[in-house]
Amino acid sequence: MASRSSAAEDSAGFEVIHDSTAADGLVPGEDAVIHESPARDDATGEDEAPAKAAPERHESSRKPRGRWWRGFTGSVAAGLAVLALGVLVVGVLCLVNGAPGPGPLKLVGHPVAAVIALVLQRVADRRVGKLAVGAGAGVLVVAGVAFSLLWWF
Repeated sequence: MASRSSAAEDSAGFEVIHDSTAADGLVPGEDAVIHESPARDDATGEDEAPAKAAPERHESSRKPRGRWWRGFTGSVAAGLAVLALGVLVVGVLCLVNGAPGPGPLKLVGHPVAAVIALVLQRVADRRVGKLAVGAGAGVLVVAGVAFSLLWWF
């Protein structure tokens, strides 16, 4: 059974329909489908186009496995990339101002670790099974090695 949202149409002329049934195991509202709403003639209040078909369901009703793992390792890889950019920006600012900044090991090590982690994360996102788990574990290993070598020593 489909239930309409509280606003039948939004300002862009789209109609939002949420599926409120959970018989197939999906979270209610997860598969919201947006349909263009038919143009209305304001003078007569009639629809100019026929109503759209009911929302379509995805072929597979199962959630993909390992989403939390990919999300966690993806967050770690993205964090390494942001950290690498931050270290590079600080290095440039220190160079311009003549202040002591991060050394060459940190200026090279952070981007290298970020690139390796992002490549491993790409493998983890595109593969399934042991290879995906291993690539995700590789992201955590790279982050741990980068943290220990570049921040403790």
